Amino acid sequence: MTRVVVVGDLMTDAVARAFHPLARGSDTPASVIMYGGGSAANVAAWLALEGTETALIGRRGADIAGRTREMELMGYGIDARMVMDPERATGTCVVMITHRGDRTMLSDPGANAALQPEDLPRDVFGPDGHLHVSGYTLINEGSRRAARVALRFARENGMSISVDGGSHAPLERAGAEAFLDWTSGARLLFANKEQAAVLTGRDDPDAAAKVLTAWFPNIVIKLGDEGALWASKAREGTIRVPAEPVEPSPGSIGAGDAFVAGFLPPWLSGKHPKDALISAQRLAARALHQPGARPDLG
Repeated sequence: MTRVVVVGDLMTDAVARAFHPLARGSDTPASVIMYGGGSAANVAAWLALEGTETALIGRRGADIAGRTREMELMGYGIDARMVMDPERATGTCVVMITHRGDRTMLSDPGANAALQPEDLPRDVFGPDGHLHVSGYTLINEGSRRAARVALRFARENGMSISVDGGSHAPLERAGAEAFLDWTSGARLLFANKEQAAVLTGRDDPDAAAKVLTAWFPNIVIKLGDEGALWASKAREGTIRVPAEPVEPSPGSIGAGDAFVAGFLPPWLSGKHPKDALISAQRLAARALHQPGARPDLG
C-alpha cells in the first residue's frame, strides 16, 4: 500500500453549537467542546485509521494544546513530523454552528502560518509515496513557500500528488490564477462546489470539472448531500456517486477531510474511480455520525 505524506495544518477546533437563534449583543445557550482539528491532520487521522501508512508534516506551538494535539496524532499511528514553534501558539479554529446547523469558521492559523521549507524532512519524499497538500497551507502566505517546496520535492522524487481547495473564501482572496499556478504538477484536485466555482467561474459542477481538467489530470468535486463526481482529462463526461443517507451528529465537522482519506487509498491502488468515490462517501458518512472532525478512538 502506498505511503501517504500529508503537509499542512494542525489545529484545535472549538466547536460552539447554539441551542437557540443567536442573540446579537447578548448571551445564547450553547455547547462548546474542544477537539483536535486542522484539515491536513484530519485527513492523516482518517487515513491512518483505515490502515494507510501516513506521515504528517506541520508546525505546532510550544503549548499544552500543541503537545496534546501531537500526542493524539501518534495515538492514531501517524508518523508525526511536527516542528515546535517557540513563538506562535498552536492554531485554533472556532466553529460556530447555529441552531439550524449552519457552520461558520473563525480561524487563527498560529504556528501553521510559519511552516518553513527547512521544516520538511527529506526522508519522507520517495518514489513509492504519495503527497497530499492541504489547500490552506498554499493559501496562507506564511506557509506557501514550504508547501510549494514540498510539491517540488515530490515531483523530483516521482511521487504522485493531490491537493485540495482549502476553503472558498480565502481561496477567492488568494486568486484562482495564482492557486492553479502554485499547484502545477498535481495529479488530483479535491474541491467542493464553491471552491470549483471560485477556480473556474462555473456554478455547474460538471462544467467546472471539465474546465479544471485543463490543469489537473483528475478532478473530484464534493457535492454535499448530492454526492460527488470524478472527471478526468483522459475521458469524456463525469462519474457520479450519491451520498450515503445519514442523519448528521449535531457537532459533526470535517466530513470533507474524511472523504479525501476514503478516496485516496483505493485510487492509489488502481481501483476504478467509482469504487474510490464509494469508499470516500462511506468514510464521510462515518464522520457525520460523530462529533468533531477526527475518528473517535473511544
